[in-house]
Amino acid sequence: MRQFPRFDETNAPEAAREALAANKRMFGAVPEPLRRYAGSPLLLGTALSGLQAFETSKLAPLEREVLAMTMGRVNDCKFCLNFHRRMLTAQKAPAELVQALEAGQALTDARLEALRGFILALLEHHGDVPTDTWTKFREAGYSHEQALEVVTGVAVYTLTTFANRLTETSE
Repeated sequence: MRQFPRFDETNAPEAAREALAANKRMFGAVPEPLRRYAGSPLLLGTALSGLQAFETSKLAPLEREVLAMTMGRVNDCKFCLNFHRRMLTAQKAPAELVQALEAGQALTDARLEALRGFILALLEHHGDVPTDTWTKFREAGYSHEQALEVVTGVAVYTLTTFANRLTETSE
């Protein structure tokens, strides 16, 4: 056990306190990952600003959750899978979609599967997505802008899934 400390808005490093307080006001409590991220105000600020920026992407909320679940599965982040399962449930996503994402299986929705395939190809090929995957992504209606936003989401969720695993954040 690495036993990373858990902070709140009263005992965190000074530079992290306002962000924790703001999240407590927003959610009623400081989310567990943020309690651990606060040990590094740099990580906390980067994670929060990255997540906030990704929320402004042209990807629909369901598509952002497909990305988050795909990254949680690839990076074996149990907290992420549990959290984003709840987010998908709140969006009334079909149970079979959630189950397929958790299992790493192909999605029945062709557009969402093109997105999932694009994410996996980005990771596997370190950004050099094969032509056939790129073609499926574009034919599914995704733009060049959205492709770059997927890169942003992959970066943000790599940061948070790695931090969650390092700090042993679970529910």
